[in-house]
Amino acid sequence: MAGSEGRHRSVATPDGAAPDAPSATLVVRGGRPLRGSIRVPGDKSISHRALILGALADGPEPTCIAGLSACADVRATRRALEHLGAHIEGEPDGEVRIHGRGPQGLAGPPVRLDCQDSGTTMRLLAGLLAGQRRRFRLEAAPSLQRRPMNRVVEPLGRMGAELRALGEAGRPPLEGEGRALRGADLRLPRASAQVGSALLLAALNAQGETRVHYPAPVRDHTERLLAAMAAPIAWDARSSTLVGPVRHLARPGGGAITVPGDLSSAAFLLCAAAILPGSRIRLPGVGINPGRTGILDILRAMGAPVAVSGWRQSAGEPLADLATAAAELAAIGLGQPLVPRAIDELPLLAVLGARARGRTVLIEAGELRLKESDRIEAICSGLRRMGADIVATEAGFIVEGPGELRGAELDGRGDHRIVMALAVAGLAATGETRIRGAERIGDSYPGFVEDLVGLGAQVHLEPSD
Repeated sequence: MAGSEGRHRSVATPDGAAPDAPSATLVVRGGRPLRGSIRVPGDKSISHRALILGALADGPEPTCIAGLSACADVRATRRALEHLGAHIEGEPDGEVRIHGRGPQGLAGPPVRLDCQDSGTTMRLLAGLLAGQRRRFRLEAAPSLQRRPMNRVVEPLGRMGAELRALGEAGRPPLEGEGRALRGADLRLPRASAQVGSALLLAALNAQGETRVHYPAPVRDHTERLLAAMAAPIAWDARSSTLVGPVRHLARPGGGAITVPGDLSSAAFLLCAAAILPGSRIRLPGVGINPGRTGILDILRAMGAPVAVSGWRQSAGEPLADLATAAAELAAIGLGQPLVPRAIDELPLLAVLGARARGRTVLIEAGELRLKESDRIEAICSGLRRMGADIVATEAGFIVEGPGELRGAELDGRGDHRIVMALAVAGLAATGETRIRGAERIGDSYPGFVEDLVGLGAQVHLEPSD
């Protein structure tokens, strides 16, 4: 299969820009099939965790991480760790080497850390620092300041953490002082891997057993990396248990980690190929953690021919080569327990539903209203402007298909996933679609535009006025 397969390269374009970069508009023209092979960037969720746990590893030798995501969110985590004293060398498009300081090695003087727009950075650092002996303050960019943090502050408090949200209604910034913690039995009201991971990071420096219970299965990236570091951890689909304090952590993967390709990034390409006649694509080396593969289940249920081959592992994480092609899609209904396994990809379900036969219904996904934007309102508003028959509900949407999509002027709402989901809709629309706020694509998928062009799409970035 022809294409641009190879090591993914980040490029110096606005789609890899920092949060304060000049605004940009994504211009999309529909009608062309996607064909070829592309290696998507490293998994964002695993990249955050590999950096943090690499900083806690023991020994004089560094942990070498290949395929680390170059997105803005992961860069925020890296800068925060460097401010905490971690020594990190190399660039994400090569090999990053992080010199571990041990499980208690991030203690020190008071520190103020900028989490930018990354909710993952803030929640994971809150758990990490709750048990490190230093005062800290976690700052946030305006969009992150709107997101709730009590869901991590409250359970950490039950472990004895001194941590508080300074914004209204439990919103950032966060301020705290690391101290000796105690293990606890914690039942989370929402299935959140970020919150669970924060609690496990805190548990590394807590006395006794910490058990985290989830109401539905979540991604287990943190658990897999901790197990690869010989931590005393056990887990199943609904709970994770760690006994602390942990005095020593081996280097993950024996000191070498290859981060799988990001399935959340791959999802945009897979969904675009599924709705564009004549498309056929292959994406090698993508992570297929069971807590993340909801979008593959969705595509299969709607009739897309998703193939998974070449299964292998890296530091406990499964990865494989994915392929799909255009198909006539059928509508589905979706709710729990699949929602947590596809939470980041659910705006794409609305796009698929607009091109599928019948009524597609999403329920029990109110969490989407608490992301970088209100993603339910944002995707429904954008698709309506393109001619889709879609209605927002309190915790989801209803879309009638198939309908013809028309190019339109759209607002990405400062949300990388909404911009990219609307771009997928634009590829299936007649005429030209222009999406404001495209500078935010780099929050999760640097190279999105480059990869679409490599597969044959007509898409480019323009500076906004």
